[in-house]
Amino acid sequence: MAEKYSYAGAIHIHSKFSDGTGDVFEISKAAKNAGLKWIIITDHDCMDIEEGIFNEVYVIKGEEISPKVSNHYLAFGINNVIPSDIAPCDYIDSVRENGGFGFVAHPDESEKRKNSARPIRWEDKSLMPDGIEIWNWFSDWADHYDDSSIFSVAYSYIFRHNLVKGPKNETIHWWDNLNNKSDRDIVPAICGVDAHALRISKYILPVTVFPYISSFKTLTNILYLPEQLPMDFVEAKKLILDAIKSGNNLIINRHISAAIPDIFVSNSLGDFYCGDTLKKDDTTFLNIKTIKGAEFKIFLNGKIYDIPPKEGNSYKLEKVGKYRVEIYLKGRPWVFSNPIIVS
Repeated sequence: MAEKYSYAGAIHIHSKFSDGTGDVFEISKAAKNAGLKWIIITDHDCMDIEEGIFNEVYVIKGEEISPKVSNHYLAFGINNVIPSDIAPCDYIDSVRENGGFGFVAHPDESEKRKNSARPIRWEDKSLMPDGIEIWNWFSDWADHYDDSSIFSVAYSYIFRHNLVKGPKNETIHWWDNLNNKSDRDIVPAICGVDAHALRISKYILPVTVFPYISSFKTLTNILYLPEQLPMDFVEAKKLILDAIKSGNNLIINRHISAAIPDIFVSNSLGDFYCGDTLKKDDTTFLNIKTIKGAEFKIFLNGKIYDIPPKEGNSYKLEKVGKYRVEIYLKGRPWVFSNPIIVS
């Protein structure tokens, strides 16, 4: 396996062309200042934003197919808007027919919110999407936002990161089940920030709720690419989208810690990262290199895998299947890997 190059980026962003407030220059500048190298802007039922390299950030546009009540879908790699007034199975197919792929957005928003924001959920989990957004920062926050008093509202904004609890159990369970049923390599997962940078002007001074830069310092997708990103945007876009489609990404909440753990499987042929496939031999080890105090769980085909024999930071793998890792810091969800297939 050749050397991998890692790049941090954010997915699920809204601009002034839907219900966000920024243009491509403002959003890309915030991304650069947050340490990101690439972003994907997914306006609701719209692809009017310009894409290219802005402020040294690769800006790719997609679409959030957004029916009014439920079933939102993030579409990547398409050139035309997919209508939202058709059935989910039809727009999943339509995205594929247009040369793209898609991820179910915030599938399990809570129906027990203590606020007036209506949850937008994915209704038919018998469908096979191309992937799932397993963790959405804004949805997670909104699920726990309490607007019943001025004090709870103030707490929700000042200590907003305390409200972010991690992916829903039902989402992870669905994702694991899809991977177990899939005859493809994996059904990949991403995280999304759902950034809007909403501006409220009813106070003496205008207030921006969750500016882009603050959103970009939270849920981050770390892409593993086979080569360095080129300056040619078209080539770079293909590399980024191919990696996302294949699940070559690690999900991390950088607000908890910006340290990026190293998670890979190694054997006599080299090192294999999220979304990769390898043949098991007697030298096959899962390697987890992370910061002190972190705790992790290993999953094999969606089930907790008893920690195998350890050699340093490496764990010998005796079984074939799809391995993924979850890492926690002080009991808080921090990192989720896409599966690595050991066959």
